[in-house]
Amino acid sequence: MFTVEEFVESCLHALDEHTPELAIKEIVTSSMADPHELESALGTPSEAGITTLHRSPELTILNIIWPPGIALYPHDHNLWAVIGLYGGQEDNTFYTRNPDASGLVRTGTRVLESKDSVLLAQDAIHAVQNPRSVYTGAIHVYGGDFFNEPRSQWTSDSSAEEPYDVEQVQRIFKFANERWLSKQVS
Repeated sequence: MFTVEEFVESCLHALDEHTPELAIKEIVTSSMADPHELESALGTPSEAGITTLHRSPELTILNIIWPPGIALYPHDHNLWAVIGLYGGQEDNTFYTRNPDASGLVRTGTRVLESKDSVLLAQDAIHAVQNPRSVYTGAIHVYGGDFFNEPRSQWTSDSSAEEPYDVEQVQRIFKFANERWLSKQVS
């Protein structure tokens, strides 16, 4: 049975491994095998948000609930990350910095669905979208303090790199959630 406490403890122990990101990828992959257990422990996703399950200088673990229809612009983490889904869908578009001009160059996509997990390298740049009409539940594990790491964002593929704005991301989550909930009342 999945418990947040045991999951956090397992991830913290994995930091002592030679390649902690690979060890944590195994933990996340194993945990996503039974999405119902995660939902029982974390609750059925019914409202957008980002909940911190653990935060330290070495590791941040978040439960992220993506609202239906959200599209988050390209951004980096400057930390390796392991993402696992226990419900819904998360479409990732990956990029590299354009060496000849400002902006980004698309390099690929990856669709994650319930039970899927992925390891993102420290230099990964991606945009995230929830294309479904259900909330997406995801566990994100970062190799450092997600909230204190200087990061970048791009408001579009061709825009200039700018400092990551956590408050702007929170507004995007809030707006997408309100838009979805208003459709449900209509």
